[in-house]
Amino acid sequence: MLNFVLCDDNLQMLEKLSETLKNIFSRKRYDANISFVTSDATQMMNYIETNSFEVIFLDIDLNSKISGLEIAKAIRNKNKETYIIFITSHLEYSLLAYKYKAFDFLPKPVTVTALQDTITRLFEDINGLPKKYIKIDKKNTIVDENCVQYIKRDGMKLVFHSSTKDYEAYSSFNKIKNYLPNNFVRCHKSYIVNLNLIKDVDPVINTISFSNDSSCDIGPKYKKDFMEVLNSYGNIK
Repeated sequence: MLNFVLCDDNLQMLEKLSETLKNIFSRKRYDANISFVTSDATQMMNYIETNSFEVIFLDIDLNSKISGLEIAKAIRNKNKETYIIFITSHLEYSLLAYKYKAFDFLPKPVTVTALQDTITRLFEDINGLPKKYIKIDKKNTIVDENCVQYIKRDGMKLVFHSSTKDYEAYSSFNKIKNYLPNNFVRCHKSYIVNLNLIKDVDPVINTISFSNDSSCDIGPKYKKDFMEVLNSYGNIK
């Protein structure tokens, strides 16, 4: 069982974070437990001295003489393998935070989606499962490739469309093409699709369908090459 520790000076934040994590553990059937929760930096330092744990969610500004970065340093001095996940409203600390080999850096307010993505990656890392994520911007925002149905060019932005939500980034197809796995193929001047998630293709009206009634177009310039790749891929009937 993985022991999680939470440290934040905001009691309301602690309560919400704790409840959300418990829901994720239960829903995903993760073998995890929240073993310690505190809003007191000194209490956290004392806990480190006499206890072991695998994961900590740690605020950086704790309204104390002891900062979250100092706590992270104490953790690293004792255990190089602890997963440190920083949560903070002060994004300017992000580079300093990674000095302590943080697993993730979550800006406040922490959303359920962001938290669930972090926990999923954490357990995949621990279990040694292959990681298939797409880096979508310079801030190292990553999205699970198995969730992205298609990528749409929208002016200066790219929209990574999944069955549950859209992720936006200021980028271009040229900048991301080297980060994409082979199952992502250009089908239109404005679309790149995930072959693994295609539900149906209509070559007459030039439309690609996905689950949840999502769809995108096939462009005439790309149609021949796209259909050849699709036919050789073999997962669409």
